[in-house]
Amino acid sequence: MTKYIFITGGVVSSLGKGLTCASIGMLLEHRGLTVRLQKLDPYLNVDPGLFSPAQHGEVYVLDDGSTTDLDLGHYERFTNTPLTWNSSWTTGQIYQRVFEKEWHGEYQGTTVQVIPHVTNEIKQCIARLGGHGIDVVIIEIGGTVGDIESLPHMEAIRQFPLDVGRENCLYIHLTLIPFLKAARELKTKPTQHSVGQLRQIGIQPDILICRTEVPLSHDERAKIGLFCNIDTESVIEEKDKDFSIYEVPIRLHDHKLDQLIVDKLRIHNAGQLELGDWHELLERIRNPVHEVTVAVVGEYAETPDAYKSTYEALDHAGIAHRTQIRKLRIPSRHVPQNETRQELQKADAVIVSGSFGESEIEGKIEAVRIARENNIPFLGIGLGMQCTVIEFFRNVLNLEDSHSTEYNKNTPHPVICLREEHRLGEHHFDGHLSFTPREGSPKTGADTIVFQLPSRISEAYGNRPLTSERFRHRYEFNNRYRDQWEHSAMKISAQSADGHCVLAVELPEHPWFVAVQFYPEFKSQPTKPHPLFAALITAAIRKKE
Repeated sequence: MTKYIFITGGVVSSLGKGLTCASIGMLLEHRGLTVRLQKLDPYLNVDPGLFSPAQHGEVYVLDDGSTTDLDLGHYERFTNTPLTWNSSWTTGQIYQRVFEKEWHGEYQGTTVQVIPHVTNEIKQCIARLGGHGIDVVIIEIGGTVGDIESLPHMEAIRQFPLDVGRENCLYIHLTLIPFLKAARELKTKPTQHSVGQLRQIGIQPDILICRTEVPLSHDERAKIGLFCNIDTESVIEEKDKDFSIYEVPIRLHDHKLDQLIVDKLRIHNAGQLELGDWHELLERIRNPVHEVTVAVVGEYAETPDAYKSTYEALDHAGIAHRTQIRKLRIPSRHVPQNETRQELQKADAVIVSGSFGESEIEGKIEAVRIARENNIPFLGIGLGMQCTVIEFFRNVLNLEDSHSTEYNKNTPHPVICLREEHRLGEHHFDGHLSFTPREGSPKTGADTIVFQLPSRISEAYGNRPLTSERFRHRYEFNNRYRDQWEHSAMKISAQSADGHCVLAVELPEHPWFVAVQFYPEFKSQPTKPHPLFAALITAAIRKKE
């Protein structure tokens, strides 16, 4: 029988429920259990892919093309669980499903209500992840207890044990224990109120995980347990981590959380915990041999979570090379300034990041030029590759007005254009388009990449002939300019399986200069860094030496 763990948050937002869910998943996987994870968000947005990175951080892309909240990135980095479209739901998507069922007559004319129709839909989303061969499903409820938006989700998870049995469900509440520096004491009252709100809904937490700046004493844990109706051993301290987020699962294990979960859910097939790989990872973080500075140029550089996976992928590569990565976050609009240009020239490596929608493209193009002309190891990602193509056509191939039709519809040299537009001249095209030139059809999700052998990029991947990576774009290299490009110093080093789409370019004479249309950061893990980030850091170390 599948067991279900529901994780809620209280007192304040941004407590780290995603990291906690990922850490619990990692601990249970390391005990030999099969785990699935899911995020239920209270937003009315139907498409998380339209979230503003300035507000919500990066949009995370799954293999099946689903665009999701960044917390799913934590799930994939910490665990090996496969994530799909059913791993992420917003309230808007839930309501959309309810409306579609009404339109198709599935409710047979009955009054459609939050209870039972919306709550039933939420429960069905949860139940789909369970079943034969799945030991544990971990469900993160977005938002904070008391938010009006999350009430349908709270009601749904209150009802869920009625369907599968209370013995198969576990409620974990992540809360904050603030420390008042003036009084030099911890305050438990906010947590008492938060648990009180949960109990009014009908949910009694089984475990409390308490975020705190300072350690909790046994007496403080006992007090929290007494007022929240929880035994002392089920009050778990989660102290702030200044060192690394990858400490979180180790510290939760130190407080016996994984054993507590196994005991409370009566999971009889859980094995002994083996964390040798994770301890080795932390040892590498604590004892770096090298230090390099990597400049990350992006439109949302001032919002750290906007490029969360990129920064994590850099850290993973740093761990593998025992290298401390100092990240220089550079807003692309600042690149034309002399001071910023000097910072870029001093960097050991440069990344021009991907983006979606409006973008300060001229600053990114200039950052590409600085990296190319100064022999700085370089990685362009998504729009970063498109900027690389534009920069090279402008400054090396002397097509000064080269641009992307996304930003200049009237450019005389549309070296980057909508995916369908650049195929108008190909022999297989039948002349019929099912899109408007303004919109285009995005490519999302995993697809095959075929390498040109030999090449820098294929070397990074261990000289494999092909691989699979994740995409999210509407604009591509314009094949009308392909012949001119192939006779230049910059080479096409990867393309789609059908040969129609340029997916990577590189400059062989440069110390390390690669740009890709896909998003490699989504496939990086702390114990398994992505090959392109690992190769970039290798080149950065060599440059500094």
